[in-house]
Amino acid sequence: MKIIGIGNVLEKDDGLGVYASTYLQKNYTFTPNIQIINGGIEGIHLLNILEEAKHLIILDSLELDDKPASIYAIPAQEISGYGLNNGGAHEIGIIQCMDMMELQGKEVPQAIVIGIVPAEVTFEFGLSQELTEAFESYVSVVLQYLQKHNIEWQRKEKVVTLEEIIYELKRL
Repeated sequence: MKIIGIGNVLEKDDGLGVYASTYLQKNYTFTPNIQIINGGIEGIHLLNILEEAKHLIILDSLELDDKPASIYAIPAQEISGYGLNNGGAHEIGIIQCMDMMELQGKEVPQAIVIGIVPAEVTFEFGLSQELTEAFESYVSVVLQYLQKHNIEWQRKEKVVTLEEIIYELKRL
């Protein structure tokens, strides 16, 4: 199983997937071991990762008509054009990559999007107050999904906070 965090940390809440994947990688161990990838705005460059995956969890913000910080778990096949790096800085997004695989007759991974409705997508680092407050709940949904699929997790003794992760990614 692979987890891919998608988004642009330069655009506030759009970076949620990157922050969440980094948070999981730094603060948890998983049995069996899973691969956690910071997909950022890589778009088509994720194609080779998708081709190697059987089961994929995509973490991203979703542009849906709902209140900010609403959390969704949606099979990727049911999503088209809801923010998953669809256009803009993302160009070809992860969903379009899976569409390309299908058109080429390749096996498309079983994929779920665990997304959250953004409050602010502006040129700024960090997360809005709404997403900051919902962040632990969002991570909890991801952990519950993993547990449901027989992936055990253990929180590490020393926890890296969301604020520390945002600061670290800002320096890169």
